[in-house]
Amino acid sequence: MDFSLPPALADLQARTRAFVREEVIAFEQDPRRTSHGPTDDLRRELNALAARRGLLAPQVEERWGGLGLSHVGRAIVFEEAGYSMLGPIALHCAAPDEGNMHLMSLVATPAQQERWLAPLARAQTRSCFCMTEPSPGAGSDPGLLATTAVREGDEFVINGLKWLITGADGAAFAIIMARTLVDGEDVGATMFLTDLPTPGFTIERLIDSIDSSFCGGHAQVRLNDVRVPASAVLGEVGGGFRYAQVRLVPARLTHCMRWLGAARRAHDIATDYANRRQAFGHSLIEHEGVGFPLADNELDLHTTRLAIWHTAWLLDQNERANRESSMVKTLASEAIYRIVDRSMQVLGGLGLTADTEVARIFRDVRAFRIYDGPSEVHRWSIARRLARRH
Repeated sequence: MDFSLPPALADLQARTRAFVREEVIAFEQDPRRTSHGPTDDLRRELNALAARRGLLAPQVEERWGGLGLSHVGRAIVFEEAGYSMLGPIALHCAAPDEGNMHLMSLVATPAQQERWLAPLARAQTRSCFCMTEPSPGAGSDPGLLATTAVREGDEFVINGLKWLITGADGAAFAIIMARTLVDGEDVGATMFLTDLPTPGFTIERLIDSIDSSFCGGHAQVRLNDVRVPASAVLGEVGGGFRYAQVRLVPARLTHCMRWLGAARRAHDIATDYANRRQAFGHSLIEHEGVGFPLADNELDLHTTRLAIWHTAWLLDQNERANRESSMVKTLASEAIYRIVDRSMQVLGGLGLTADTEVARIFRDVRAFRIYDGPSEVHRWSIARRLARRH
């Protein structure tokens, strides 16, 4: 195994690090950073700064205006972007757009790519991915998908209720997952592309949630006779679950990359404080009760980074990496939470305030243990593979 970075990637890492520290962090106190995520005008301002530095959409293929990074390259750059929770927004490599761009680059037709992917890749638009439903619909078990799409001539008519749909408010288009009925026969789940706004697609409410780093927040969406032409089917009719894995396996990993950067930021803030703060005749870090948790942070940062890099490398070898993606999502989400939790404890009362970024990071990384599959579901999946193997 060769863990050295090619010179071009090392340079990109350094440029991303400098950009986040010199320009992005200054926006963290901007009032346009709301409880439902950064506003679109703040996003556009940050995108313009990233574009000026040649850092916009580094994961996107060069023909769409990006840098065409490999999965390992993304691991390096996304961690640096994540050092500020506004960094992925600035570089246009945040969820759900990053996952949607990846999916459409592999599955969409050339006409669909020109219509939806091209402006998204240039950060001219935002998108959302409508799969999750409230109980008793699809959550961790996609087999419970209740939203339906009925074929009527050259159109599909979609009805259902979606919730926790990230970025729906202000999105220019949506990818909708629905159970598909053709001539009365259930042919499986299908993904559909649709421009927004469109008749029948209603945002019923923005959901107040613990996290606040995604543009557009999280919405509850009512689909009432939404008509989509057959030409807007993403991939094949009935192929939705297969394409969901195409999207979700790398998307789980890119979440880990970005949040690793945020955890490193919390750790750096706590370590700096522990070196400066005096108590009982010594700096805090000289007390084992403070120094040891920071040492544990170093262990978690290191092992999480190695797990991410390895899974990214597997994807670059064209491996499916479903198992590894599940493992690293569980490992990383829990390790990152521990890192930020310890950092908050080291900061004491300061960690509970908005005077540092740690409290905000803490709220967002807690949510990471649930979305893209909670830890319990990934452990169940790993255990099922063990049972099959034996």
